Amino acid sequence: MRKEIYLDNAATTKVDDVVLNAMLPYFTEKYGNASSVHLMGQDAKNAIEKARKIIAKSIKAKTSEIIFTSGGTESNNLALKGLFFSNYPQKDHIITTNIEHDCVLNSCKWLEKQCAKVTYLDVDEEGFVNLEEIKKAVTDKTILVSVIHGNNEIGAIQDLESIGKICREKKVFFHTDACQSYTKTELNVKKQNLDLVTLNAHKIHGPKGVGVLYIKEGIKITPLAHGGGHEKKIRSGTENVPGIVGFGKAVKIAKSKDVKKMTELRDALIRELLKIPKVKLNGPRGEDRLSNNINVSFNNIEGEAVGGYLEQKGIYTSTGSACASHSLESSHVLKAIGLSAVQSNSSIRISISKYTTKEDVDYFLKEIKKIVEKLRKISPLK
Repeated sequence: MRKEIYLDNAATTKVDDVVLNAMLPYFTEKYGNASSVHLMGQDAKNAIEKARKIIAKSIKAKTSEIIFTSGGTESNNLALKGLFFSNYPQKDHIITTNIEHDCVLNSCKWLEKQCAKVTYLDVDEEGFVNLEEIKKAVTDKTILVSVIHGNNEIGAIQDLESIGKICREKKVFFHTDACQSYTKTELNVKKQNLDLVTLNAHKIHGPKGVGVLYIKEGIKITPLAHGGGHEKKIRSGTENVPGIVGFGKAVKIAKSKDVKKMTELRDALIRELLKIPKVKLNGPRGEDRLSNNINVSFNNIEGEAVGGYLEQKGIYTSTGSACASHSLESSHVLKAIGLSAVQSNSSIRISISKYTTKEDVDYFLKEIKKIVEKLRKISPLK
């Protein structure tokens, strides 16, 4: 039987068995609608509130500030569009970066068609935004600064606390997409002065199709979906009770020891990969990088070819964000940190999880060294 090693955990993760077992009763036994007033409905509602409390506590928020959504994309859309529509025309300016997830960038591009003005800040060669540039970009018409916490492609973790202080001083709202960083590094809405935070479950061994938007108490958001007034009238639609239960359980069982293990494997992987001639690490090293993220470029070798040969060996990686994998264009994130199209197209992302073992890493390293050597021999580019 072919060995299979999954190293694409930035795209999605395996649902933990503990999470799955917590969800199952809400499909088959406790399947009531949380809006129903009878006992089965109230059991479902109580399960939702229990998960809401767990997630709120994990980021030092109030339970009432947690709004459940269908995932990170919806939460980001709701944050940007909902805040814009609730503040326009008095304010019409949004500040973001060139390395945001596609759902943030595409929301901004759409809002520009609705009269929004958007500033896209550059980042340095490791993927970090310049704090002075944020300060300079804020005007009296600025509504929001939106900066991703842990980048999904290169793993750069932004300094939320410093950005939050700037936003508080300038009296503008601060939003972060923390889908990749959640449970892997500190997220504290009070300490980091966060007004809106996007989270999702399937990057932390929870189910797909469920997310959260933290909205600080007192902030007005215009709903994007209108219906029965669920989730404090901000996000109508029958709640995904099994998914929400699974999300809460995934947060509850997240352990710092798993982050420590991933960090050690990440560093070992980076050390060995950089021993291969002409290999470049994309993004920062050390504590400023997500514990599960490695992104490297192989000079003059197609990343797609590397990934294809790895897949033949049962090893699954990525050449960029899963959401953009259908596109033949170079990664906008790698372009933003200064890579050429050739360098970008020679890159792969390896993302590990708490289930990744040293044996998995050793097998991957053995195979990729052989693959790179083989591809370099046949490459017309030297």
